[in-house]
Amino acid sequence: MSELDELARVLPMVGAEPTILADEQIAHVVGHGHRILSRRSVPGLQLDVEETPEALVGKMTIQAGVTIVQPIHMCFGLAHPTGSQRIQIDVFVEERATARVLSHCLFPVATAAEHRMQATIAVGPGASLTYTEGHYHGPHGGMLVLPHATVKIGKGARYFSDFSLLSGSVGNLDIDYLVEVEEDGIAELTAKIFAHRTDQIMLKEAVILRGERSRGLIKTRVVLEDEARAEITGITEAHARGARGHVDCMEVVQGRAHASAIPIVRVFHPEAKVTHEAAIGSVNKKELETLMARGLTPEQAIEMIVSGILR
Repeated sequence: MSELDELARVLPMVGAEPTILADEQIAHVVGHGHRILSRRSVPGLQLDVEETPEALVGKMTIQAGVTIVQPIHMCFGLAHPTGSQRIQIDVFVEERATARVLSHCLFPVATAAEHRMQATIAVGPGASLTYTEGHYHGPHGGMLVLPHATVKIGKGARYFSDFSLLSGSVGNLDIDYLVEVEEDGIAELTAKIFAHRTDQIMLKEAVILRGERSRGLIKTRVVLEDEARAEITGITEAHARGARGHVDCMEVVQGRAHASAIPIVRVFHPEAKVTHEAAIGSVNKKELETLMARGLTPEQAIEMIVSGILR
């Protein structure tokens, strides 16, 4: 089986189908290590990706006023147990443009590998970008995964980010996102993570509300089992009149897992407001007993509760 076939085979684990790579109406790029296996653009999208020995270097531009109807798929990964991948990408959503990017990170057999992504994203005035990043890892937990991004949201623009790691054991995950929002802009960041074995999770997300009436939401749901560890930091700063932000973090621990949540809120204007809530605990005992009374085993009941948390 080719490397392209191997990565395509596991696309359903992150909610995509292999048929997207053959559809001429859907833009995509598939990268294995520092090589490009497949790519396609569509009208209104400029997609440039270059192979270098050190990284895949890309630039994506959604042209002004254009709506890309179908999601743009970026598939990156490794089909071998070992290796490294570094991605540097700049994304520009020009004024009044609209697009949805689905980023698939696929490492089905990795035992000792590394994946680094450095992205800069600029969403122009009145534009909208939805960026969904899904990770799939095999059972070995031998990865070092470092997705880092800086995002700038222009006047009246919208940015929605959704990160998910729900399958397999990652090893070490270190996420660092910084988002700055201008006047009347909106940023919503959601992360859902299920960590197992000895996974180590570091998640830091910061939303800086610089413009008047800007809005920000950081929502994190993390479930830990076995001996997994997680440190979750959500930062929101409000610098202008009418800015509103909220940080919402929930972590559920099972077994010998350990979790910490650090919500940081800062307000620099008397007419701005930021709120936060954080909760760490075990599976709700009453919910567990209710499901078991309906015939589920303890394992089935816990699985159902966890699925609901990570939905």
